[in-house]
Amino acid sequence: MTSPDRVPEPGLLQAATPAGWVDAAAHRWRDLLVDHANCEKKAASTALALMFAYPEDRPLGLALARLAREELRHFEQVQKLMSRMRVRGVRMAPGRYAGKLRAQCATDEPRRRLDLLCCGALIEARSCERFQLLAPRLPEPMATFYADLATAEQRHLDLYLSLARQYIKVEPTLGQEDMDQSLHRLANTEAQLATSPDDQFRFHSGPPAQELAA
Repeated sequence: MTSPDRVPEPGLLQAATPAGWVDAAAHRWRDLLVDHANCEKKAASTALALMFAYPEDRPLGLALARLAREELRHFEQVQKLMSRMRVRGVRMAPGRYAGKLRAQCATDEPRRRLDLLCCGALIEARSCERFQLLAPRLPEPMATFYADLATAEQRHLDLYLSLARQYIKVEPTLGQEDMDQSLHRLANTEAQLATSPDDQFRFHSGPPAQELAA
């Protein structure tokens, strides 16, 4: 099993994943794997959506195209792992996490673009943290796969932060203070979603409410 060279930047995530979620994920790893496949598709579609939203930015488009391809490769790898571990794919309703987090993004430019990039960084940071937490608790070959994915999620996190920093350098109405404020505001929402009791169990959900009440 490999270990990531880095962990999410200190202070980026405002709260750690609760032990209750990790315990539930280790027990319900089949459900986790099914939703994980959905997450990889969503990650690719998010990158593509940003490419369509800002077609005038060629460097952004190229970076996101590479990201989308990697996310789809991860989806293919998850599908192969599901077959190997005899996990059947089923339709799952979306969890609350991504939708409620993106709902906090500004609606007007140029702040919307900055918020979307910061939102992407936070989602990747949470994914990285959870892959690291899960790897020692899961059966093989899922454990090794998740340890490797933590490294990839760190790279994706770095990419979104880099794109945000590049953007505030060329957008005259924005600066580092705006990026710091965006990250802090969105991170507070992200932490609440990742740690509060959740009626659905998903890769990015909070700890299952029913199990906490039992």
